[in-house]
Amino acid sequence: MRKVFILSLVLLACLSLWGCHGSKEERNFAIPEEFDHSRDFEITFWAKNDTNINQVNVYKKAIADFEEIYPNITVNLKLYTDYSRIYNDVITNISTDTTPNVCITYPDHIATYLTGKDTVVKLDELMEDERYGFGGSEVAFDSPKKDEIVKEFLDECKINGSYYAIPFMRSSEVLYINKTYVEKLGYPIKDIYTWDEIFEISEAAMAKDEEGNYLINGQKVLIPFIYKSTDNMMISMLKQLDAPYSDETGKIGVFSDTTKQILFEIAKHAATGSFSTFKISSYPANFLNAGQCIFAIDSTAGATWMGCDAPLLDIPEDKIVRFETIVRPIPQYDISDPHMISQGPSLCIFNKEDPQEVLASWLFGQYLVSNDVQIGYGKTEGYVPVTYKAQESDAYRDYISKGGEDDNEHYYVKIDAAKLLIENTENTFVTPVFNGSASLRDAAGNLIESTCKAVRRKEKIDDAFIEKLYSDTSSLYHLDQSSGVAGKKDLGPLPEGSRILLGTLGITWAGIAIYYLKTNILKKK
Repeated sequence: MRKVFILSLVLLACLSLWGCHGSKEERNFAIPEEFDHSRDFEITFWAKNDTNINQVNVYKKAIADFEEIYPNITVNLKLYTDYSRIYNDVITNISTDTTPNVCITYPDHIATYLTGKDTVVKLDELMEDERYGFGGSEVAFDSPKKDEIVKEFLDECKINGSYYAIPFMRSSEVLYINKTYVEKLGYPIKDIYTWDEIFEISEAAMAKDEEGNYLINGQKVLIPFIYKSTDNMMISMLKQLDAPYSDETGKIGVFSDTTKQILFEIAKHAATGSFSTFKISSYPANFLNAGQCIFAIDSTAGATWMGCDAPLLDIPEDKIVRFETIVRPIPQYDISDPHMISQGPSLCIFNKEDPQEVLASWLFGQYLVSNDVQIGYGKTEGYVPVTYKAQESDAYRDYISKGGEDDNEHYYVKIDAAKLLIENTENTFVTPVFNGSASLRDAAGNLIESTCKAVRRKEKIDDAFIEKLYSDTSSLYHLDQSSGVAGKKDLGPLPEGSRILLGTLGITWAGIAIYYLKTNILKKK
């Protein structure tokens, strides 16, 4: 019995060392002295497109052009239609060490990737490197310099004070307006609206005739105000009111009295049917283009779906209603101090055992912010290039100047949306990034969605409802376990070595117990 006990202690000590230090050496990436052109490299690029073949063609052209510049680097493209699927696949592949080399993602997601050891490359030194950094002497294409990247967009890629991503494209949310209906209701067209004004016009549009048809459109269906992303809606409202949401440490403040008042206001308009959401009703563009919506808030990247002449119309032609579409900033509480969220994909580079492979990945990621790629992708939807170099180029200025010349590449709504973002870059903001910030974002949207659904179920929206909603949402999204909440911190999953350690300890002590029982039974016999 003593020998078994001593053996278990020795095993415990060995596995403890393994559990602490990991089963493989850390990959502290160091920039190679020079890129090895004599070797062949094969890297993977996980990208997202909105079922837009033009975007796919931009990716394919970028890869072909890059491979011509670097013939020893082969880039394999894997396309996704949803950012969450990229996120889930990356999380799954971290445990098997099969992450992609370059990935389109969001900083909120990267914060979770970083809970794995040495997963995402810290880019500070790479960006500044005189040879292979932005505008580096050894980069074989016209790479933008660091100061030629829009500062606001680059700063969004910082996590805990270090860069872990490169901005790829940027968008924001805008208000798409059926100008024809607003003027028909007798309201003026403004450069920027308040929330109260949007809700007032929406309520005014609810008038019906004796047969139950809405007066404004002569139809049985009308939802005057539809918001695509309710997480952005809540986040933007709180930002405009200078109310708590979260801070950089992960301290969560969204469950506040200010949020409660916002939900009471939303519930009031959901009850009349003048307000709804994408998750409840469907794409706002479809209602807008059918004359069944007056105000649709969606991303600038969604501009190619908005308006009766949109190139990506998604409803039958006989359902389209003719009207004039205009683009404005999202509603504000204080129009003299506007705030609109900055969003859009970034690029992260995953760490690998071979520093040369990482450098090859970095070169490709850097190529994706060169002018040809940035301008090409920006033309597909209402995204804007992330570099001043591209925005101020003759090619991009020519593209912007031709808004309205056709209903495809130069579709006026798409170009107006892009111009609005460029003009308001200084008014954009982002939310703090930490492990769990993606869950908090989902929770913010859930507060609005759950309130609207409860209204439809004829539930009473009062203090008791909000208190229960806060509690349920916190549990549903595990915010009671997140960093900064009630002093708790989400440390992420246990390392593989630690899991094996705990399992081995369990088996060892079970063996000791069996041995002890067996010995005592034999003695008694």
